Amino acid sequence: MLEYAFMQKALAGGMIIALACSVISFFVVVKRLAFMGMGVSHAAFGGVAIGLAAGVDPLWSAGGFCTLVALGIGWLSRRGRMHEDTTIGILFTTAMALGVIVVGLARRYNLDLMSYLFGSVLAMSWADVIAAAVLAFIALAFVVLFFKELLFVSFDEETAIASGLPVRLVYYGLLATMALTIVISIKLVGIILVSALLVIPGATGLQLSRNYRGVLLVSVLSGLSSMALGLYLSYRADIPSGATVVMVMFGLFLLAMVLSPRRSWMRRFVRSQRQGWIANH
Repeated sequence: MLEYAFMQKALAGGMIIALACSVISFFVVVKRLAFMGMGVSHAAFGGVAIGLAAGVDPLWSAGGFCTLVALGIGWLSRRGRMHEDTTIGILFTTAMALGVIVVGLARRYNLDLMSYLFGSVLAMSWADVIAAAVLAFIALAFVVLFFKELLFVSFDEETAIASGLPVRLVYYGLLATMALTIVISIKLVGIILVSALLVIPGATGLQLSRNYRGVLLVSVLSGLSSMALGLYLSYRADIPSGATVVMVMFGLFLLAMVLSPRRSWMRRFVRSQRQGWIANH
């Protein structure tokens, strides 16, 4: 598989994307921002359409557009006294409508646009891999620098405000980081499926661990393994890469649900194994 240049680029870019998405997924799930991720990812259609119509690299136009949409959602939901879900619904549908109008005016509904909608291994270039690495570095650097603050805001925002933490800065920073992470994932998995990468790894981690370190570790491991296995299966079966990666992630999530220590039968099984070990020793 790796003897082909396009698979080398896909695997390199995919692992970078999986790492960034898996880390951000932890905060998306804990902070309950899954619908936010879906809204921003679908809003990317407007940014991609603008880039294709203007002759600009859609990765950068979508990046700026998604960041503005994410910050706009945060600002409107907090300043406009509207529920977050309402704001997301308004802005992401408006952004998609803008994209449809731009595509119609430009008379360009081509394979480039389709690859952004549904993702394509062949769409990845080394320039895309480098751009993904730069954006992923920025996103992960923010998480590392503000990790404690992000944890505090995610688990107890009211106490964080009372403690004097820059909650607004951290919140907007998390939204911008989500937008960057979505943008670097679009070419591989597409606008339609990219939100899954921001939800499923974190949800898998929550099934298997009770502390944030364990959840984060499982999230990253499931994301990386799903990406590698999904790309391999898509290559062997000649099926769409993005959809295959998401299905593998979902399979791991179901397995995690079955093996979760939260399940009563699993607790009984572990207890019986522990008692048997004590009896034998």
